[in-house]
Amino acid sequence: MRFTSPAACVTRMAALAVALVLGGCAQLSYYSQSVRGELSLLSRRQPIAELVSDPGTPPALRRRLERARRMRRFAVHDLHLPDNGSFTTYADVGRPFVTWNVFAAPRFSLDLKTWCFPVAGCVRYRGYFHKEAAEQEARRLRAAGDDVYVGGVPAYSTLGWFADPLLSTVVDWPSFELAGLIFHELAHQEVYLAGDTQFNESFAVTVQREGVRRWLAARGTPRQRQRYQDYRRRRRAFVALVMGARRRLQALYGQSLPPTVMGQHKAAIVAGLRRRYRDLKQRWDGYDGYDHWFSGPLNNAQIGSVVTYEQYVPAFQALLARHHGDLPAFYRAVAALARLPEKARHRRLADLAARAPEPAAGPLPGASPAAAAQ
Repeated sequence: MRFTSPAACVTRMAALAVALVLGGCAQLSYYSQSVRGELSLLSRRQPIAELVSDPGTPPALRRRLERARRMRRFAVHDLHLPDNGSFTTYADVGRPFVTWNVFAAPRFSLDLKTWCFPVAGCVRYRGYFHKEAAEQEARRLRAAGDDVYVGGVPAYSTLGWFADPLLSTVVDWPSFELAGLIFHELAHQEVYLAGDTQFNESFAVTVQREGVRRWLAARGTPRQRQRYQDYRRRRRAFVALVMGARRRLQALYGQSLPPTVMGQHKAAIVAGLRRRYRDLKQRWDGYDGYDHWFSGPLNNAQIGSVVTYEQYVPAFQALLARHHGDLPAFYRAVAALARLPEKARHRRLADLAARAPEPAAGPLPGASPAAAAQ
């Protein structure tokens, strides 16, 4: 699944107002666009219940909204996720993405740059409501020598501060993708640890995958379940490719080499990643859902953005298995992990991951729903 949420977790307006007062000119401009963007989004909300009952609502939209309502009910009653105003309204944003996230990393490092915000803490991206602003920030970071990746975000969570609407950017996604997005975003409202993006995203992806599995088992058709299994198989292969390139780059960056030589080896690893993807696609019967991911420069920031979602998923899956699939018990265990000091928390996650079986890769950022529907 695509980038559903490192998103610019837009924070409470009061906190943003404080930042506007205390920040410099650059920060003031950034937080101003966050406030304007969030207010514009909230102003577009319409109650889904009213749209469904309104005879003027186009039939196709009505069916999609009814489907989303069923998914939200499943999230609350079967997955024990928060029951609030989120996904009870609909907003047409009039564009393919609601925000754009900027990821950056040094030329010879996979450590993503972090930005710190009120409430959300420090995160490994910077979100913008306008693509032009994101591209401007990307140009600034490239000029400073960083590898940069700009990714469109179709939806995000405000962590329960606002009633997040269902957006026009996702409403027509295939069932397993839309369900996964709703489960993912509500998971952020269940447990969120300010300052640890990989913890938050890996937890939400784990809930997303388990939720989709249960949704399809309970409500899916045989064809939908088969499509999802095909998607998982392709996703597993895609993630393996990216993680393999990441390991090779990490080994390279640990060496003491002149920058010119380091750059040549880096280019060779990236070229190898592209070649392996072309070979992999030959076994996919024409599926091209990841082509757009490979259409860019394939740099440290882009590879790091995938790792943000994937790193601790095996650990969380192992923790869920230890609780025999009992989601409320799992959520309590995750909340307890979040209370640990950072080093102890990461040691615990590493220990869980080391004991976990190889996970089956479910929806993550990357594939196009249009392609997935083929």
